Amino acid sequence: MSKPNIADSQPMAFEVERGKTYAWCACGKSSNQPLCDGSHAGSDFAPKVFKAEESKTLYLCMCKQTSNPALCDGSHKKL
Repeated sequence: MSKPNIADSQPMAFEVERGKTYAWCACGKSSNQPLCDGSHAGSDFAPKVFKAEESKTLYLCMCKQTSNPALCDGSHKKL
C-alpha cells in the first residue's frame, strides 16, 4: 500500500455537528483538509466516512499516520 502525504505535522481542531456525516481525507492530497475532496481517485486510499454522534470538537489527524482514522493518536510525534 502507498504512503499518504503528510498534510500537516499537528492535528486540527475540527467542530462537528450532531447527525452530520463527514469524510476525512486519508491520502493527504485534499485541498479541503481535513476533509476529502476526491483527490484520492485512482490511489489505494479511501476517505474515512463518519457520522457525528454529538456536536463537539474533534482533533483530526493531519499527518495521516494515525492508527485510529480520523482521530489523532499522537503519531505525528514520531515523524
